[in-house]
Parts: sequence; C-alpha cells; structure tokens
Amino acid sequence: MATRKTTEEIYRQALTMISPGTPIRESIAAIIQGRTGALICIGDPKRLSELSEGGVRVDAPCTPQLLYELAKMDGAIILTKDGRRIMFANRFLKPDTSIPSDETGTRHRVAERIARQAKCVVVAVSERRSVVTLYVHNTKHVMDSIPTLLNKAGQAIQTLEKYIYVLKETMQELSVREFQDMVTIFDVCGAIQRYEMVVRIAAELEPYILELGTEGRLISLQVKELMLPADEASLIIKDYFRDRPGVTFEQLREKISEISQQDLLNLGSISQALGYGPNLRSVDAYLTPRGYRLLTTTHRLPPQIIENLVERFGSLKQIIRAPRDDLDRVEGVGEVLAERVRVSLDLLRNQLALDRR
Repeated sequence: MATRKTTEEIYRQALTMISPGTPIRESIAAIIQGRTGALICIGDPKRLSELSEGGVRVDAPCTPQLLYELAKMDGAIILTKDGRRIMFANRFLKPDTSIPSDETGTRHRVAERIARQAKCVVVAVSERRSVVTLYVHNTKHVMDSIPTLLNKAGQAIQTLEKYIYVLKETMQELSVREFQDMVTIFDVCGAIQRYEMVVRIAAELEPYILELGTEGRLISLQVKELMLPADEASLIIKDYFRDRPGVTFEQLREKISEISQQDLLNLGSISQALGYGPNLRSVDAYLTPRGYRLLTTTHRLPPQIIENLVERFGSLKQIIRAPRDDLDRVEGVGEVLAERVRVSLDLLRNQLALDRR
C-alpha cells in the first residue's frame, strides 16, 4: 500500500522541481526576463481540469522552450504531478471564491485558492514585479533570487562553523571529564544543548540548498564536511539518561529533539527530559557514563560488542578498571579484542591530555 506524502515532503519536492538546473526553473527565468508572467499548476490533471475551463490540450513533454512560449498566452498552464508533462495551457481557473485569501493581485489570489482546493502546487510569476511565489497546499513561499539565497546560506554556514567549533571543544572537555570520572549534569546538558543547536542550524540550511538546486551543491558539501557524526548526541543521552519504568532511550531522544528553540536555551529542560528534574543544582553528585560514546569513538567496535561490555560492567569507569581477563570473558570480545579495547582507551586518554596542554 502506497504511503501518503506529508505536506512537508510535497513542499520539498516542489522546491526541487523548480530549483535551478531544472526545466521549469529555466522557463521561469525566461518568463521573468520576458516580463510576461505565468500561472503554472502542478498536480492531478483530472482534478485541475475540473476546476478550470477553456484553453488547449497540449499533452507534451515539459521543455523550457515550450513552457515559456505557452506562458505568453493568458490563463494557466497545467502540468502533471511530477512536472514532466504539460497537459493544458491557456486554462481559465475557477476556484471556490469562499476560500479565504490575503492576496491582492488576481493571479496570486487564484493561485492560492487553487493550491488549497486542489491540494496541488502552483507557481505564480508576477509580470510587473518579477517575483516568483510558490503555493503548496496551504503553504506560501516567496522565492528569493539566487544571489540572495547564496548570501543567506553563506551567513548560515558561518554561524554553523562557529557553533561546531564550540561543540568540538565541549565534546573534548566532556571526554576528559569522563576519564577523570568528574562529569556533572551541567556538562551533560551543555553538550546535548550544543549538539542540538548545531543540528537545528544545519536543518535551516536545507531549504536554501533545495531552493538553490545545482547552485547549492558546494554548500551541501560544506555542511556534510562540517557536521559531526549524527549519533553523537544520541550516545550522550544513552550514556546518562536515568532509567525509569516505561521510559525508553528512543522516547527520550525524540523528546529532546522536540524541545522548542526557546526551551533549549534552558539546560533545566534537557535535565528534566533525562530524568534528573529541572533544577540542575539539586543534582550535586557526579554522573558516571555507561561508556557508549567513548567506546564508539575509540575503536569502532560493533554496537553489539559495546552493548555487551556495558551490560557486563555497567559503566565506563568499571570497563577502564577491568582486568584484561574479565574483558576477555565478555561475549564476542576475546583475548585480542580485549587488549585492543584497553590500548584504545589509554591512547584516547593520552591524546586528550596532550590536546589539552
């Protein structure tokens, strides 16, 4: 059974269809240059034909040249859902006039109503202002020019770089404290907070990259290069969350990712999600990590081996102190791997000490 796409997925698909490097965007550029304006509907042709009349049936592949020429005529152009075929041109749209619209121009008012009524994508190109407006169901988005988008994306990249620099320092400090067995709730919540902020800034770049299309490839590569491993925050949560009946790690991870931007600034929100309460000062004891994050960092051990080690010893502190023979007896470890775990942890501890100096 085919799953229904969410509005967000349809919106992303719409941005991709009209981004630079696509036939529709090429024709939009020509329409703007020719100052002709256009109304392009992308959706179910049958449904859209029921909400329109007149015009001509085209039923031809969508090419930039054809789309541009058809835009010279009055009326709307109707494309299939994937935007690959032009079905009708010069169509007079008849949306339900009772559907509310804040638009003042006739073309944009019709575009907004059709998008809402037919649950489709409509691109309105303003003839006088040369502005491209995208309507996706109930969502409206005024598209920026490529130079403006590149400028916005560049500023976001600079912000992301600064946050990642601070995040790396925070993670390094957390690792040092874990080896010293001196981790506080402030350290844990601060690291999770920093990581969540980085993830959210990176997410803000995604619409720019989608809208830029082929022009956004370098920015996409920059983001991938900058980002830390995606499971870093998850491993911190897994290391420190307080066990409670009926509460799983997966539920906590989702709960923390859903904390609002405003509440994320308050470390108490993260502490409460982890199970320690909103008042961080009431947590006066040091916290002992289970060891998931550092074991993942040190030697790229298989997840099941790490799980077995944590289950057997209970904490990173006990794993570090365990004799090689005890490590050897853990299921899946063996003599050789036991020695490599010990050596890897020692090397990481020494490296952190050198970096700190």
